[in-house]
Amino acid sequence: MNPISTKCGSGVPGLDEVLGGGWPRNCLFLVEGNPGVGKTTVAVQFLLEGKRQGERCLYVSLSETKQELDAVALSHAWDLSGIDIIELSAVERAIGQGGATLFHSSEVELNQLTRLLLEEINKSKPARVVIDSLSEMRLLAQSALRHRHEILRLKQRLAELGCTVLLLDDRTSEGTDIQIHSIVHGALALRAAPLRYGVFRRSLSVEKMRGVRFGEGNHDYIIETGGVRVFPRLIASQHHASFTAASASSGSAELDALLGNGLHYGTSNLIIGPAGSGKSTIAATFAHAAATRGDRVNYYVFDESVATLRKRASDMQIDLVPHIESGRLTLEQMDPARISPGELAFQIRTAVEKEQTRVVVLDSLNGYVTAMPHEEDLHLHLHELLSYLNQQGVLTVMILAQHGLIGPMGAPIDISYLADSVVITRFFEAVGSIRKAVTIIKKRSGPHESTVRELVMTSRGIVVGPPLTEFQGVLTGVPTYLGGAGASRPTGIGDPQS
Repeated sequence: MNPISTKCGSGVPGLDEVLGGGWPRNCLFLVEGNPGVGKTTVAVQFLLEGKRQGERCLYVSLSETKQELDAVALSHAWDLSGIDIIELSAVERAIGQGGATLFHSSEVELNQLTRLLLEEINKSKPARVVIDSLSEMRLLAQSALRHRHEILRLKQRLAELGCTVLLLDDRTSEGTDIQIHSIVHGALALRAAPLRYGVFRRSLSVEKMRGVRFGEGNHDYIIETGGVRVFPRLIASQHHASFTAASASSGSAELDALLGNGLHYGTSNLIIGPAGSGKSTIAATFAHAAATRGDRVNYYVFDESVATLRKRASDMQIDLVPHIESGRLTLEQMDPARISPGELAFQIRTAVEKEQTRVVVLDSLNGYVTAMPHEEDLHLHLHELLSYLNQQGVLTVMILAQHGLIGPMGAPIDISYLADSVVITRFFEAVGSIRKAVTIIKKRSGPHESTVRELVMTSRGIVVGPPLTEFQGVLTGVPTYLGGAGASRPTGIGDPQS
């Protein structure tokens, strides 16, 4: 049998997809990263998966005691029974004759360590082995040449025994070299980058994997109770699905008319305007109408609580509760200080592929921006996510709050070029009162009106009036009034609170 023709599962959710099906069997791999990134957790999950499949497993700990490993296992509710463990104290006793310890580097001690490992492996004949960590062996070797020689010796013998081996390297010893990369069959790098606020942003990448197609680039991951979970980077070109192109009504005939018979499935739509100008209400109107048609809707809330959204919608007779209880509508509170874009994309992909979600609302992209460490990455993430959703026939509604209330507006990012439709809401001052306006300035999926209409929030929902023909410059916030007093107020709208 070809030694790399089969794979063994990593035991880490999402990692097998990145690795192209798992770790190739009977090979030597490097898992590297600074202390605290999750190397030990990944290694233990690898052994637990082997245990689950009835394989013999061995953990060689040169840097942690068994008590420390048991503490890690306890924090994740793992049972390490059935996994052979050689810990630091046992290694020191075996090679520490004459008062020497593992940390008194010498060629004699390194030879003793290698011999001890090979004897234990010969005795237990494990299918999976973890050696934690290479830093201690590198200290003993004292030179890159000696270190390389010992790793090659281990690699040859372990391959003869049919072991799949993970070597952990915490990069803490002086003289860290990259020669190990030329020896191992593959290398996995784990990183944790601090953000200005919130949890660390964790990502991993496959630096090398011989003879295997794997997911290149950075993939977000988290460490949670139960272990590491990986969110493979979304590649839109790998996901195509057939769907029927159709329009999606908002439930408001006037709004649909402005939009040119509503929005369309398989498109990405941006609603942009200042805070409080009706963006979320328009999005909630589309979500309610879609759920009423029987569509599955996922509404991701970044900037306000789910309870606030439900209450505000209910006050306008946009009752979301029946659809939530039926399971057609899911409101998910998102914390931009905790969730990464990779994790969000994974959640959306799961909803689309496993729950057949047809409508996705992101309220708002301002919270999504907060979750991004670099603005240039945001456009790439959004491009892949929106392309994927369009190819799945999903109607996507995005909300973006602009800076300012009246007058010139600014936005934290410009993503209008990614959207198929752009709807603008505005405040404007007229006849002694502050009013709202709505218009659509772009729609790739079909014709639309080019008019600016008044938008009023009432206890009966949103009302879109006739074109504001008596005003010029409404979108600037301070329009010029061209008609008679009150002539532009749409008939029948009445007071906003009526």
